[in-house]
Amino acid sequence: MDDGLKQLSPSEFSPLLRQIPDAPKKLYVRGQMPSYDKQWLAVVGSRALTPYGNAVVKHLIEGLRGYPIVIVSGLAYGADAAAHKAALENNLETVAVPGSGLGWETLYPRAHVNLAREILKAGGALVSEEEPDTRAADWTFPKRNRVMAGMCRATLIVEAKELSGSLITARLTVEYNRDLLVVPGSIFSEESKGTHQFLRLGATAITSADDVLVALGIQKRDASENLTSLRADLSEDEIRVIEIIRSPLSRNDLLEALEMPISEANVLLSTMEIKGLITEELGVVRVR
Repeated sequence: MDDGLKQLSPSEFSPLLRQIPDAPKKLYVRGQMPSYDKQWLAVVGSRALTPYGNAVVKHLIEGLRGYPIVIVSGLAYGADAAAHKAALENNLETVAVPGSGLGWETLYPRAHVNLAREILKAGGALVSEEEPDTRAADWTFPKRNRVMAGMCRATLIVEAKELSGSLITARLTVEYNRDLLVVPGSIFSEESKGTHQFLRLGATAITSADDVLVALGIQKRDASENLTSLRADLSEDEIRVIEIIRSPLSRNDLLEALEMPISEANVLLSTMEIKGLITEELGVVRVR
């Protein structure tokens, strides 16, 4: 077996995956499987993700930063890659379930081999039911989707056409008695027609990270708890910045509120951006 590749028997699966009627007989894993005590969330959607869909994935996963949540997706183009990257950027564990075996020569898609390596480097895992040398084919993706849905407490769909493969995952989520979460999209977008079908059938509409936390049964921390428990290693100046930008501020207003020499304030803000504590877009600074 390839270096770093191990095989799990059903007794080593997560309790959720063991519950489904068509559970795999074995799984191959690269990397470290996150704790099954955390809440595992599948994030799927269109491979032709729109700018709106991409912004939604980044925004929602950013809002889950610091919570005991594992982001699961399929390593594919579009929503899958966006979900894995957002998880990595926000220090959330992420698990990729590709539609192929886990051999480095067969991993699909080839364009995301480096992303797969980043997932492993960050302490996540790659998982597949297929033999390591199995190449992706039409029949492997529905099998992969059932593993993703089976592993997770809930599935979040961001965008999906009427005949999208993501709808297979959505159907399986409902069949497995898991929560189906759907982000509403534009009524004019072809990429939202599939997701809107499930909203009409009673899926939970998701418009914020708080909605996801509620669906996963996780209590939201208040701001003071976030500061003490999630960012206990912050300096006094860093805490001041975060206190000031509880509501996003323009950079100029923030610099004025800090009442520090401009050069020191700029170094402080740059350091906080590098550490992933804050982000600045279009001149507006906000907590990540």
